[in-house]
Amino acid sequence: MTRIEMTETNKSGYAAVLGLEAYARKSVQPRLYEIIKLRASILNGCGFCVDMHATDGAAHGIPQRTLHAVAAWQHARNLFEERELAVLALTDAVTKLGPDTVTDEIWAAASQHFNETELGDIVLAISVINVWNRIAIATEMAPPVDEQHPIV
Repeated sequence: MTRIEMTETNKSGYAAVLGLEAYARKSVQPRLYEIIKLRASILNGCGFCVDMHATDGAAHGIPQRTLHAVAAWQHARNLFEERELAVLALTDAVTKLGPDTVTDEIWAAASQHFNETELGDIVLAISVINVWNRIAIATEMAPPVDEQHPIV
């Protein structure tokens, strides 16, 4: 059980995050979007979101091997396209913010595959999953286990 139900206690704020989510979801290609969401969730240790985005990624046709490899993408580069590797590196850098994270090299690698608008959309997608991870962790959301969400 979650600590609070933010859809009830913080309706306007939650709606604002949903608005950013809707924008990012329609602006970034679905496979890339799920890879971004899964990778950031792994880095942040968000069990609820890892479960959701591994499940959603499979529903979008991402092979299980690729989904599993998101956790160690640097050592499974052959399971990803070059543009996905650039997005994974950018996701790592934006999620682990610090003085040497979003380097010119990481940005330049991503710029080889995406124009400025696409890069902005990708940064927004990375940002919104980091917001969701923090909400889920702070409120202790857990992956659902029920008839609609069985463990198989």
